[in-house]
Amino acid sequence: MKVVKVLSGLAVALLAACASQPTPLQGEFATITPRDANSADYTGQLVRWGGRIVQTEPHENRTCFEVIATRLDISARPYWASDDTGGRFIACRAGFYDPAVFEPNREVTFTGHISGYDTRKIGGYDYRFPHVEADVVYLWPHYQPDVLTYPAPWPWWGYW
Repeated sequence: MKVVKVLSGLAVALLAACASQPTPLQGEFATITPRDANSADYTGQLVRWGGRIVQTEPHENRTCFEVIATRLDISARPYWASDDTGGRFIACRAGFYDPAVFEPNREVTFTGHISGYDTRKIGGYDYRFPHVEADVVYLWPHYQPDVLTYPAPWPWWGYW
């Protein structure tokens, strides 16, 4: 009986280790979303937000990213379960980030402090963007779904 409990605990520990966040994204952050940040002033809050890049704007000494926010999974990767997004935000970081690499629709996660708000137009609509001064810009690798292939046990299966 004790062996079963020990093996169960070990399995849970191993699975938890596999689902950890990348080191730069670890820490304690406010649980507000960009949509929440639009409803009140959360300037100064430490956040971890992510989503898909809309555009990357290099400036003289820094690069800013416009991002469509979404929930983050257990590893802090943006999670796209539906079209329900968490609003938009702007994140800026010192240095040059190449728009050819940080291209639209790439998944990215940021950590940093909300430094204020910018109002920009989306089409003809004035949209209030929370502005994050990013400490970390984490570009996720392209997602490669697992492809399972099963060999046909008989040669005529799959040939119609």
